[in-house]
Amino acid sequence: MSEELSKLPPQVQERLLRLQQLQQTLQAVLAQKQQVELELTELEQALSELQKIADDAVIYKSIGSILVRTDKAKVTADLNERKELLNTRVAVLGKQEERLRSQMKELQVRLQQDLAPISGSPSP
Repeated sequence: MSEELSKLPPQVQERLLRLQQLQQTLQAVLAQKQQVELELTELEQALSELQKIADDAVIYKSIGSILVRTDKAKVTADLNERKELLNTRVAVLGKQEERLRSQMKELQVRLQQDLAPISGSPSP
């Protein structure tokens, strides 16, 4: 395959390399987005459980390897703040994903046009 690749014009080789880089970046973004969405789901479950308990209930918050007693209002506020941050992060990653997919699509079209004369098929 690399022998065939070396026969291609340098600009086509660069585009193929760029497409590979975009694909790798997209995979990384998708993995990050999935991780953030998972954390967001867990956080929403925690908030849901907090709503079910009394305001004066004893609550412990995990800090490192210890549990510290805290109040419901403080935990709820912290979790809501974290939820806001995660929602923003998901939105940013979503926009990044869209942009990468768009760039990849454009690059694929250009590559198809570049490679059409080489493969002997008519260009679209």
